[in-house]
Amino acid sequence: MSQDPLVGRTVAGYTIRKAVGEGGTAQVYQAEHAERGRVAIKVLRPRLATDPIAVKRFLREAEFGARVVHPNVVRTFDFGEADGVQYLALEWAEGEPLESFLAHTDKVAPAVAANIVRQLGAALQEAHKVGIIHRDLKPANIMYDPVGQQARLLDFGIARDAELPPEERLTRAGFFVGTLQYVAPEALSGELVGEQADVYSLAVIAYQLLTGVTPFPGKNPRELFQQLLSEDPIPLNQATRGTRYSNKLEEVVMKGLSRDLSKRWKTVMDFTNAFCQAIETEPDKKQGFFSSLFHRE
Repeated sequence: MSQDPLVGRTVAGYTIRKAVGEGGTAQVYQAEHAERGRVAIKVLRPRLATDPIAVKRFLREAEFGARVVHPNVVRTFDFGEADGVQYLALEWAEGEPLESFLAHTDKVAPAVAANIVRQLGAALQEAHKVGIIHRDLKPANIMYDPVGQQARLLDFGIARDAELPPEERLTRAGFFVGTLQYVAPEALSGELVGEQADVYSLAVIAYQLLTGVTPFPGKNPRELFQQLLSEDPIPLNQATRGTRYSNKLEEVVMKGLSRDLSKRWKTVMDFTNAFCQAIETEPDKKQGFFSSLFHRE
């Protein structure tokens, strides 16, 4: 395997040590900085460096990330072009993507779910305060440290500014962005979405934390697309055999998954507070919390 040409280089003061991840548009590295210590640096792929839309979207992700300052959001240090590459320097977050954690943990105890949802709700609330809709909330975009029980939001790659005029959109009308298992039904038309789209995605994550599965059983994009548009999600207490929660908790989660915006929770904190309050009434929540910490599958 050929050596990555960026490993060992210094970009804007960040010495790149090793590759740690990649996506369709960028590669992620662990790097060292004289003042900031260990950081993550995201670099736009060379083939996209001459694509003005790709560059603008990459820089917009950085700008949005820098605007959202919160303990449960991975901090953006700086960004721009240096040494021939477009880069984004981020705080190094301990742990692993929540997606990876759930892959070997399955569902978690209600108190752990409440702790994660509470942190994500607070992070999203801060984003919404500064006019940013995330639009791509999913476990892959959440760093989770099971030791410190900390969840941190990242990747504002397809977020949008709620105040942005339509002519400045980077996504064409009629095309949706996001991941089908977590995207709100109203986003499928490609129209602009608001805070309630993030409410929906957070409710999907809450559902998955409690059950180990997502609300729709479609096995391919066509099935999922159709189910999101025309079918109701599987009720929380019917998701997995042998797992049952209070009717109140099921009601809170399913309201977050409502296709009808007039029936869905209006804000992320409306949902977060209702979810956490419902968890408080669940039996044996403390026992489940501690057992989940020391008996992960």
